[in-house]
Amino acid sequence: RMEGFGSYALPTGAEYRGSLWDGMFHGKGELQLSRGGGYRALWDRGVPVQGKYTFADGLEYDEEKWHYCDGYDRRFYTEICSGFKPPGIAQLTNLDPPKIIPQGCYDCGDGFYNPETRVVVDYKCKFLRNADNDEHEWILRTCRKAWDITTEHKPKP
Repeated sequence: RMEGFGSYALPTGAEYRGSLWDGMFHGKGELQLSRGGGYRALWDRGVPVQGKYTFADGLEYDEEKWHYCDGYDRRFYTEICSGFKPPGIAQLTNLDPPKIIPQGCYDCGDGFYNPETRVVVDYKCKFLRNADNDEHEWILRTCRKAWDITTEHKPKP
């Protein structure tokens, strides 16, 4: 079994780097996710005892003091870090400029969703999952569509 300090690649594309004992995560280590972000923790026989999740954009999750996008402050994390854009220039996603959505699809946060095939692919068009009925309804109700037209700020000459 694996022991000592090393790295372990999971079938999902995530990679663990840190201490191992008897084939398990044990001690300090970080689980880095394939789409960015990671979970740095202190592990005890494969179970995280304490840790912190950091999203791909650098936002750290804090279970007790989580105020991000809570209803009172609806700014994206990039707006919190860099400030608002001038009036008339909308920021539609945390990623700025936002991804261009293929025709007939929705941007569901981790990729594009085609409602006809009910398939979610990542931003490089690699298969992620089939959407169940609940996810399908949620995406249709809340996510950005390819055919939404946004007006861009154009300064007067």
